[in-house]
Amino acid sequence: MADLTEATVRIRGLSSDGAGVGNLDDGRVVFVPRTAPGDEVRVRVTHGKPRWARGQVRELIVPSPARVSPACPYYEECGGCTLQHVEYAQQLHWKGDIVGAALKRISHMDVESPEVVPSPKEKGYRSRVTFTLVRLQGGRVVAGFHHLGVPHRIVDVEDGCILPEPAVASAWTGLRRAWGEGARRLPAGRKLRLTLRAVDEGVILVVEGGRGPGRPDILLREVEGLVAVWAARPKGGGKLLAGLTHVHDTRFGETVETGPTAFLQVNREASEALHRWVVEQGGVKPGEKVVDAYCGVGLYGRDLARRGADVLAIERDAEAAKAAARDAPESFTVWTGAVEDRMAEALPADLVVLNPPRNGVEARVTNVLYATGPPRLIYVSCDPATLARDLGRLASSYEVVDVRAFDLFPQTAHVEVVVVLKRTAG
Repeated sequence: MADLTEATVRIRGLSSDGAGVGNLDDGRVVFVPRTAPGDEVRVRVTHGKPRWARGQVRELIVPSPARVSPACPYYEECGGCTLQHVEYAQQLHWKGDIVGAALKRISHMDVESPEVVPSPKEKGYRSRVTFTLVRLQGGRVVAGFHHLGVPHRIVDVEDGCILPEPAVASAWTGLRRAWGEGARRLPAGRKLRLTLRAVDEGVILVVEGGRGPGRPDILLREVEGLVAVWAARPKGGGKLLAGLTHVHDTRFGETVETGPTAFLQVNREASEALHRWVVEQGGVKPGEKVVDAYCGVGLYGRDLARRGADVLAIERDAEAAKAAARDAPESFTVWTGAVEDRMAEALPADLVVLNPPRNGVEARVTNVLYATGPPRLIYVSCDPATLARDLGRLASSYEVVDVRAFDLFPQTAHVEVVVVLKRTAG
């Protein structure tokens, strides 16, 4: 089928990556970044397949009522955000539809598109941000996010990014000023990943890649608010290069000691609503056994233990597992290891909470849950597609009680989803 060079397209929805969805004159679905449902646009086709295509906007003919002016000066080129041009209420509406469509298409579940609980903050909400730094010829340095249309290019972000918390944004501006010509005060190497993370004491910097320590002592002295510099280890955790050995993060009224790479949700305020709903849906009674799988620093499990449950938490990352166990309630136990290796021996239980990474749950875990899983199951997901895949594997043993989504990532297409299930077989 020959590609159309240009076409006029009416945008009817959004895809899971935030691109507008429409149809070409020949019937193919076309995905067009930076368009909003209701837009009429002139599109140049950039990539074509027999059943679908990708395109770029050449002309905005009729703008959607949902379209707004992006607040970020880098939005035209930067691939970090995908929905700044869509007003916030419509972002929430389409995220709910994306979740519902994934559950129906992939897991064949007959569910309505869920409610999406809004974030208290639409910008300035991220407590952790990762930038990519590339050293170019002639001593030039670019550092920021990947380009929207050319992913191997980096958009140089000096300041003005609307996503970080103020302390993180300030530390990034200060770090750029302090790293010196050619970023010589950072570890050597052509490409580095720089993660700035807000903690109770200030902001920490975690450097991934490169050689040698650089001059972290100077960075600590010159970057206001920076309290520690770490080098990330390939297998998890980090090596302290300078600054505070111990830092803390307070969430939901609880302070935990945390390392440089331990996982915590980036949107503090929105994650409170998520946390409360998960714990409420758990409905634990004193003495019930709970498995908190992929527990991170154990915030779900620790809270459930304080409500009287006997909680067994499982976490692969040794640093996070250590943080979870530190000063935990007496009825909270942590096993360090992969969930797929330890789930079978953790059962039986009255409730299992799954909070896996973006790639979802391994088949070994769903196989065990399918065969001998608990009466109640709660799945917390950051990817509707892998969530739907895993629910499909469990469908013969579990039915969905409730689905709710939480917008932890405004201005992007990402959304957090919680599914509550009860066992129907076995």
